[in-house]
Amino acid sequence: MRLLLLCFTLFSLSFGSYDDGKKLYIQKACGNCHGAKLEGMHMYPSLANRAKGFLSYKLKRFRSKISDNQQQEMMIPFAQNLSDKDIDDLTLYMNEFIDSVNKERYDTSFAVEGDGGS
Repeated sequence: MRLLLLCFTLFSLSFGSYDDGKKLYIQKACGNCHGAKLEGMHMYPSLANRAKGFLSYKLKRFRSKISDNQQQEMMIPFAQNLSDKDIDDLTLYMNEFIDSVNKERYDTSFAVEGDGGS
């Protein structure tokens, strides 16, 4: 039983938390450049629903003070103090982001019945 509990605890810690990522996104003021809905603003890219692996790769590079161009260098101070868990939480939030206004569009409980004919 203890082994099962330990495995469950480790498994749950290995994945980020959507709510923690949202709090961190707000706390780090990411929305000032990337938008409150992660839509991107001006010359800053959209982050909503991007691949989690790509976002994690970029944040870890910024944390290591590596950027691809001068515009990306401004991300370095924001990423320097992020832990691996912070990056997992942020990337989970960005990857799975659904705007609360449009959330009803993604209602998976809707069941289509019939043969599709008129």
